[in-house]
Amino acid sequence: MHTRVIEEANALAAGGRPLDAIARLTEANRAASDPAIEALLVKIRHEGFWDLDFSTTRPAPSPVTTAPAAPSSNGGLPELAPSELTPASVRAHVARNGCVLVRGLLSDERATSLATGIDRALGAFDDSVAGERETAPWFVPFTPRAGTYRPVRRNWVRASGGIWTADSPRMLFELLEAVEETGIGALIAEYLGERPVLAANKCTLRRVPLTTNGDWHQDGAFLGTEVRSLNLWLSLSHCGQDAPGLDILPRRLDALAPTGTEGANFDWAVSPAVVDDLARGTAVARPQFAPGDAMLFDHMFLHRTAIDPTMTRERYAIETWFFAPSAYPADQVPLLY
Repeated sequence: MHTRVIEEANALAAGGRPLDAIARLTEANRAASDPAIEALLVKIRHEGFWDLDFSTTRPAPSPVTTAPAAPSSNGGLPELAPSELTPASVRAHVARNGCVLVRGLLSDERATSLATGIDRALGAFDDSVAGERETAPWFVPFTPRAGTYRPVRRNWVRASGGIWTADSPRMLFELLEAVEETGIGALIAEYLGERPVLAANKCTLRRVPLTTNGDWHQDGAFLGTEVRSLNLWLSLSHCGQDAPGLDILPRRLDALAPTGTEGANFDWAVSPAVVDDLARGTAVARPQFAPGDAMLFDHMFLHRTAIDPTMTRERYAIETWFFAPSAYPADQVPLLY
């Protein structure tokens, strides 16, 4: 049966209908998971980007602009329940506080399953490095279109406790199933004004070690400021107290902060002194996350990994960046949603 499905999907993709191919493969894999289908989904999600015409998408929604910080009972960090999420509520909080914290977006069962999947994906990557050939569906190296992108720095990503989600076809499938089931994918599409496109090199499965570094940054320093984006940051474990979490500046910034100044560890990092200056009396927040909690923010948000010597456990999380395709960053690796 799956041989026929794969043939049908390949024919749809060859005919310039990648979204139909993705829908056909997704339906089949929901019925019975198949590593061949999951690997083909990654390929079509990438190659299909160039088959679609994004010039006929809806007009862009009004840009996010700074608004006065909203009062909050937890130090300025806005929280919404999943039932309170709308494009308007997310836009308002991003405009005021730069982000939204969503409690319980995923069920405990789904969060635990994804965390277990991260262990399997990282283990399969390590097995591959050790010479093991059969690592599908947990690790199948993703190959971007030839000659278009810089070489994949897999060992660097792995050394920081991560792996590209696109390098694990099973995990990409399970993640996007969760995005679909929670309705967050549809919300992001409305927020951006068009069906979003992911960036393979900005979507990462993470098991953050206690040796990690925490440097303040805005992703706009890598992506530019002309993109339209929304990042879905999913916590899959308790973190922020005895495991690395996030330090955030809960206020909107409309410009990139100076980077590489005295006190910054890298040329892309923002020094603590600059953060203090930008805070303007807003206290840095370090929220405590439970499995299934989420953060939504865009490329202007100032944050860092929260780490200190008292922490004793690793943090499980998934980072997934969504972009409006009509304002897609040129050096990112596209994956259709």
